[in-house]
Amino acid sequence: MPEWLVEEGVGETRAILIDGDEVLAAKCRWPGELHSGQSLQAKLVTKKGTRGTALTAEGREVLVDKLPRDANEGAQIDLVVTRAAMTERGRYKLPAARPATSVRPAEDVFATGKRVHRFPSGAWEDVWHAASTGEIAFDGGSLLFAVTPAMTLVDIDGHLDPRPLAVASVAPIAQAIRQFDLGGSIGIDFPTLEAKADRKAVDVALEDALDGWPHERTAMNGFGFVQMVARLEGPSLLHRFATSRTGMAARMALRRAETVEGAGVTLLTVHPALKAKLKPEWLAEVERRTGRPLRIETDPGLAIEAASAQIVGHE
Repeated sequence: MPEWLVEEGVGETRAILIDGDEVLAAKCRWPGELHSGQSLQAKLVTKKGTRGTALTAEGREVLVDKLPRDANEGAQIDLVVTRAAMTERGRYKLPAARPATSVRPAEDVFATGKRVHRFPSGAWEDVWHAASTGEIAFDGGSLLFAVTPAMTLVDIDGHLDPRPLAVASVAPIAQAIRQFDLGGSIGIDFPTLEAKADRKAVDVALEDALDGWPHERTAMNGFGFVQMVARLEGPSLLHRFATSRTGMAARMALRRAETVEGAGVTLLTVHPALKAKLKPEWLAEVERRTGRPLRIETDPGLAIEAASAQIVGHE
Protein backbone atom coordinates (compact mmCIF):
# COMPACT_ATOMS: atom_id res chain seq x y z
CA MET A 1 0.00 0.00 0.00
CA PRO A 2 1.23 3.53 -0.71
CA GLU A 3 2.74 5.20 2.36
CA TRP A 4 3.83 8.74 3.15
CA LEU A 5 7.42 8.94 4.39
CA VAL A 6 8.81 12.07 6.02
CA GLU A 7 12.50 12.98 6.16
CA GLU A 8 13.67 15.75 8.47
CA GLY A 9 16.37 17.44 6.46
CA VAL A 10 18.63 20.35 7.30
CA GLY A 11 16.80 23.48 6.18
CA GLU A 12 13.73 21.63 4.92
CA THR A 13 11.38 18.77 5.65
CA ARG A 14 10.58 16.41 2.78
CA ALA A 15 7.70 14.04 2.23
CA ILE A 16 7.14 11.39 -0.43
CA LEU A 17 4.22 9.06 -1.08
CA ILE A 18 5.87 5.80 -2.05
CA ASP A 19 4.51 2.51 -3.34
CA GLY A 20 7.27 -0.06 -3.58
CA ASP A 21 10.02 1.67 -5.54
CA GLU A 22 7.73 4.25 -7.15
CA VAL A 23 7.34 7.79 -5.83
CA LEU A 24 3.70 8.74 -6.38
CA ALA A 25 3.83 12.25 -4.89
CA ALA A 26 6.27 14.57 -3.17
CA LYS A 27 6.24 17.73 -1.06
CA CYS A 28 8.69 19.88 0.84
CA ARG A 29 8.37 22.48 3.57
CA TRP A 30 10.89 25.04 4.78
CA PRO A 31 11.27 26.03 8.47
CA GLY A 32 9.41 29.15 9.52
CA GLU A 33 6.86 29.04 6.72
CA LEU A 34 3.19 29.30 7.53
CA HIS A 35 1.77 26.20 5.89
CA SER A 36 -1.65 25.09 4.75
CA GLY A 37 -3.64 23.59 7.61
CA GLN A 38 -1.68 25.43 10.31
CA SER A 39 -3.74 26.91 13.14
CA LEU A 40 -2.83 30.33 14.47
CA GLN A 41 -4.26 33.30 16.29
CA ALA A 42 -4.01 36.80 14.86
CA LYS A 43 -5.35 40.31 15.33
CA LEU A 44 -7.80 41.46 12.65
CA VAL A 45 -6.24 44.69 11.36
CA THR A 46 -8.48 45.59 8.43
CA LYS A 47 -11.85 44.37 7.23
CA LYS A 48 -13.85 45.05 4.10
CA GLY A 49 -16.87 42.84 3.70
CA THR A 50 -15.83 39.25 4.26
CA ARG A 51 -12.15 39.93 3.56
CA GLY A 52 -9.41 41.53 5.57
CA THR A 53 -5.86 41.31 6.88
CA ALA A 54 -4.64 40.01 10.20
CA LEU A 55 -1.37 40.28 12.09
CA THR A 56 0.15 37.46 14.14
CA ALA A 57 1.98 38.02 17.42
CA GLU A 58 5.25 37.57 15.48
CA GLY A 59 4.28 40.40 13.14
CA ARG A 60 3.32 38.30 10.14
CA GLU A 61 0.60 39.66 7.90
CA VAL A 62 -2.03 37.23 6.66
CA LEU A 63 -4.85 37.68 4.16
CA VAL A 64 -8.19 36.52 5.53
CA ASP A 65 -11.46 35.72 3.78
CA LYS A 66 -14.81 34.19 4.81
CA LEU A 67 -14.92 36.60 7.75
CA PRO A 68 -18.24 36.58 9.65
CA ARG A 69 -20.27 39.77 9.77
CA ASP A 70 -19.66 40.23 13.49
CA ALA A 71 -15.86 40.14 13.18
CA ASN A 72 -14.47 43.48 14.32
CA GLU A 73 -11.16 45.14 13.61
CA GLY A 74 -8.84 44.82 16.59
CA ALA A 75 -10.27 41.47 17.69
CA GLN A 76 -8.16 38.35 18.11
CA ILE A 77 -9.41 35.59 15.83
CA ASP A 78 -8.54 31.91 15.42
CA LEU A 79 -7.44 31.15 11.88
CA VAL A 80 -6.37 28.22 9.74
CA VAL A 81 -3.89 28.83 6.93
CA THR A 82 -5.31 27.80 3.55
CA ARG A 83 -2.34 28.80 1.37
CA ALA A 84 1.29 29.41 2.19
CA ALA A 85 3.02 32.57 1.05
CA MET A 86 3.96 32.55 -2.62
CA THR A 87 6.83 34.33 -4.31
CA GLU A 88 6.21 35.00 -7.98
CA ARG A 89 8.08 36.96 -10.59
CA GLY A 90 7.84 40.59 -9.52
CA ARG A 91 5.55 40.09 -6.53
CA TYR A 92 5.07 38.44 -3.16
CA LYS A 93 1.70 36.97 -2.20
CA LEU A 94 0.91 36.94 1.50
CA PRO A 95 -0.25 33.71 3.11
CA ALA A 96 -4.02 33.24 3.11
CA ALA A 97 -6.21 32.02 5.95
CA ARG A 98 -9.83 31.59 7.03
CA PRO A 99 -11.54 31.61 10.41
CA ALA A 100 -11.10 28.23 12.07
CA THR A 101 -14.85 27.73 12.26
CA SER A 102 -15.16 27.81 8.45
CA VAL A 103 -12.39 25.31 7.61
CA ARG A 104 -12.73 21.56 7.57
CA PRO A 105 -9.64 19.83 9.01
CA ALA A 106 -7.44 18.23 6.35
CA GLU A 107 -4.73 15.63 6.72
CA ASP A 108 -1.21 17.01 7.05
CA VAL A 109 1.11 14.35 5.70
CA PHE A 110 4.06 16.01 7.43
CA ALA A 111 2.37 15.26 10.75
CA THR A 112 0.86 11.85 9.94
CA GLY A 113 3.54 10.38 7.67
CA LYS A 114 6.08 7.82 8.85
CA ARG A 115 9.29 9.48 10.06
CA VAL A 116 12.36 7.89 8.50
CA HIS A 117 16.05 8.62 8.88
CA ARG A 118 16.54 8.51 5.12
CA PHE A 119 14.36 7.97 2.06
CA PRO A 120 15.11 4.97 -0.17
CA SER A 121 18.13 5.62 -2.37
CA GLY A 122 17.35 7.87 -5.32
CA ALA A 123 13.71 8.51 -4.40
CA TRP A 124 14.07 12.20 -3.54
CA GLU A 125 16.94 12.77 -5.94
CA ASP A 126 14.95 11.69 -9.00
CA VAL A 127 12.05 14.02 -8.21
CA TRP A 128 14.41 16.87 -7.31
CA HIS A 129 16.37 16.61 -10.55
CA ALA A 130 13.20 16.47 -12.65
CA ALA A 131 11.87 19.60 -10.95
CA SER A 132 15.26 21.29 -11.29
CA THR A 133 15.42 20.80 -15.05
CA GLY A 134 11.69 21.27 -15.64
CA GLU A 135 11.82 18.48 -18.20
CA ILE A 136 10.62 14.87 -18.14
CA ALA A 137 11.38 12.43 -20.94
CA PHE A 138 8.99 9.65 -21.88
CA ASP A 139 8.95 7.08 -24.65
CA GLY A 140 8.49 9.10 -27.81
CA GLY A 141 8.70 12.60 -26.38
CA SER A 142 9.23 14.94 -23.46
CA LEU A 143 7.35 17.30 -21.16
CA LEU A 144 8.59 20.86 -20.64
CA PHE A 145 7.31 22.77 -17.60
CA ALA A 146 7.27 26.55 -17.20
CA VAL A 147 6.09 28.52 -14.16
CA THR A 148 4.32 31.83 -14.86
CA PRO A 149 2.40 34.16 -12.51
CA ALA A 150 -0.84 33.07 -14.18
CA MET A 151 -0.38 29.31 -14.35
CA THR A 152 2.03 26.41 -14.67
CA LEU A 153 2.37 25.47 -18.32
CA VAL A 154 3.19 22.04 -19.73
CA ASP A 155 4.40 21.75 -23.31
CA ILE A 156 4.61 18.39 -25.07
CA ASP A 157 7.27 17.71 -27.67
CA GLY A 158 8.19 14.53 -29.52
CA HIS A 159 8.63 12.68 -32.77
CA LEU A 160 5.43 10.60 -32.69
CA ASP A 161 2.30 11.44 -34.64
CA PRO A 162 0.00 13.85 -32.77
CA ARG A 163 -2.54 11.37 -31.35
CA PRO A 164 -0.07 8.72 -30.07
CA LEU A 165 2.18 11.50 -28.73
CA ALA A 166 -0.69 13.09 -26.82
CA VAL A 167 -1.87 9.76 -25.40
CA ALA A 168 1.67 8.72 -24.43
CA SER A 169 2.18 11.99 -22.55
CA VAL A 170 -0.85 11.59 -20.26
CA ALA A 171 0.64 9.18 -17.71
CA PRO A 172 3.88 11.16 -17.20
CA ILE A 173 1.85 14.38 -16.91
CA ALA A 174 -0.33 12.88 -14.18
CA GLN A 175 2.75 11.58 -12.38
CA ALA A 176 4.58 14.92 -12.60
CA ILE A 177 1.59 16.87 -11.28
CA ARG A 178 1.67 14.81 -8.09
CA GLN A 179 5.45 14.56 -7.78
CA PHE A 180 5.92 18.32 -8.21
CA ASP A 181 3.00 19.07 -5.84
CA LEU A 182 1.33 21.27 -8.42
CA GLY A 183 -1.82 23.24 -7.69
CA GLY A 184 -3.65 26.32 -8.86
CA SER A 185 -4.11 26.79 -12.60
CA ILE A 186 -2.30 24.36 -14.90
CA GLY A 187 -2.31 24.59 -18.69
CA ILE A 188 -1.35 21.65 -20.92
CA ASP A 189 -0.48 22.29 -24.55
CA PHE A 190 -1.06 18.98 -26.33
CA PRO A 191 -0.37 18.51 -30.04
CA THR A 192 -3.24 19.86 -32.14
CA LEU A 193 -5.74 17.09 -32.81
CA GLU A 194 -8.20 17.86 -35.58
CA ALA A 195 -10.53 14.89 -35.03
CA LYS A 196 -13.00 15.25 -32.19
CA ALA A 197 -12.67 11.53 -31.45
CA ASP A 198 -8.92 11.95 -30.92
CA ARG A 199 -9.46 14.83 -28.52
CA LYS A 200 -12.04 12.78 -26.66
CA ALA A 201 -9.58 9.89 -26.33
CA VAL A 202 -7.07 12.17 -24.63
CA ASP A 203 -9.76 13.60 -22.33
CA VAL A 204 -10.73 10.09 -21.25
CA ALA A 205 -7.11 9.12 -20.68
CA LEU A 206 -6.59 12.25 -18.54
CA GLU A 207 -9.69 11.47 -16.51
CA ASP A 208 -8.39 7.99 -15.74
CA ALA A 209 -4.83 9.11 -15.00
CA LEU A 210 -5.94 11.90 -12.66
CA ASP A 211 -8.54 9.85 -10.82
CA GLY A 212 -8.32 10.62 -7.10
CA TRP A 213 -6.60 13.99 -7.61
CA PRO A 214 -9.20 16.69 -6.81
CA HIS A 215 -9.44 19.19 -9.64
CA GLU A 216 -11.62 20.68 -12.34
CA ARG A 217 -10.67 20.41 -15.97
CA THR A 218 -11.78 21.69 -19.37
CA ALA A 219 -12.15 19.42 -22.37
CA MET A 220 -9.40 19.74 -24.95
CA ASN A 221 -10.11 22.57 -27.36
CA GLY A 222 -9.41 22.56 -31.09
CA PHE A 223 -5.87 23.79 -30.53
CA GLY A 224 -4.97 20.98 -28.14
CA PHE A 225 -5.12 23.07 -24.97
CA VAL A 226 -6.46 21.74 -21.66
CA GLN A 227 -6.74 23.82 -18.50
CA MET A 228 -7.19 22.42 -15.03
CA VAL A 229 -7.56 24.03 -11.64
CA ALA A 230 -6.73 22.42 -8.31
CA ARG A 231 -6.49 23.69 -4.77
CA LEU A 232 -3.34 25.76 -4.31
CA GLU A 233 -1.81 25.17 -0.88
CA GLY A 234 1.63 26.66 -1.41
CA PRO A 235 4.67 26.72 -3.69
CA SER A 236 5.24 23.60 -5.76
CA LEU A 237 8.71 22.19 -6.28
CA LEU A 238 8.72 23.93 -9.67
CA HIS A 239 7.80 27.25 -8.02
CA ARG A 240 10.60 26.88 -5.49
CA PHE A 241 13.14 26.32 -8.25
CA ALA A 242 11.73 29.24 -10.24
CA THR A 243 11.99 31.69 -7.32
CA SER A 244 14.77 30.25 -5.12
CA ARG A 245 16.99 27.97 -7.16
CA THR A 246 20.03 28.65 -4.99
CA GLY A 247 17.96 27.92 -1.88
CA MET A 248 16.87 24.56 -3.29
CA ALA A 249 20.42 23.76 -4.39
CA ALA A 250 21.87 24.73 -1.00
CA ARG A 251 19.53 22.35 0.81
CA MET A 252 20.39 19.52 -1.58
CA ALA A 253 24.09 20.24 -1.05
CA LEU A 254 23.63 19.83 2.70
CA ARG A 255 21.70 16.62 2.13
CA ARG A 256 24.64 15.24 0.15
CA ALA A 257 27.03 16.25 2.92
CA GLU A 258 24.82 14.53 5.47
CA THR A 259 24.42 11.27 3.54
CA VAL A 260 28.02 10.65 2.50
CA GLU A 261 29.52 7.92 4.68
CA GLY A 262 32.93 7.36 6.21
CA ALA A 263 35.31 8.65 8.84
CA GLY A 264 37.25 11.87 8.53
CA VAL A 265 36.17 15.31 7.35
CA THR A 266 33.20 16.04 5.12
CA LEU A 267 34.37 18.13 2.18
CA LEU A 268 31.45 19.88 0.49
CA THR A 269 32.31 21.57 -2.80
CA VAL A 270 29.76 24.09 -4.07
CA HIS A 271 29.34 26.87 -6.58
CA PRO A 272 30.36 30.20 -4.97
CA ALA A 273 26.75 31.45 -5.11
CA LEU A 274 25.72 28.69 -2.72
CA LYS A 275 28.21 29.46 0.01
CA ALA A 276 26.31 32.54 1.19
CA LYS A 277 23.12 30.45 1.42
CA LEU A 278 24.66 27.93 3.82
CA LYS A 279 23.60 29.26 7.20
CA PRO A 280 26.01 28.66 10.12
CA GLU A 281 23.30 26.85 12.08
CA TRP A 282 22.72 24.51 9.13
CA LEU A 283 26.42 23.68 8.91
CA ALA A 284 26.54 23.04 12.65
CA GLU A 285 23.55 20.73 12.35
CA VAL A 286 25.23 18.70 9.60
CA GLU A 287 28.29 18.32 11.83
CA ARG A 288 26.10 17.26 14.75
CA ARG A 289 24.25 14.68 12.68
CA THR A 290 27.32 13.18 11.02
CA GLY A 291 29.76 13.51 13.92
CA ARG A 292 32.32 14.84 11.46
CA PRO A 293 33.82 18.29 10.81
CA LEU A 294 32.45 19.97 7.69
CA ARG A 295 34.66 21.92 5.32
CA ILE A 296 33.29 24.08 2.50
CA GLU A 297 35.17 24.74 -0.71
CA THR A 298 33.97 26.61 -3.78
CA ASP A 299 34.39 25.85 -7.46
CA PRO A 300 33.04 28.39 -9.98
CA GLY A 301 33.09 25.69 -12.63
CA LEU A 302 30.36 23.72 -10.88
CA ALA A 303 26.73 24.14 -11.80
CA ILE A 304 24.66 25.50 -8.92
CA GLU A 305 22.84 22.17 -8.66
CA ALA A 306 26.01 20.05 -8.84
CA ALA A 307 27.42 20.31 -5.30
CA SER A 308 29.50 17.28 -4.33
CA ALA A 309 30.42 15.77 -0.97
CA GLN A 310 33.24 13.41 -0.08
CA ILE A 311 35.17 12.24 2.93
CA VAL A 312 38.79 13.42 3.18
CA GLY A 313 41.49 12.87 5.77
CA HIS A 314 41.37 14.39 9.24
CA GLU A 315 42.13 18.09 9.52
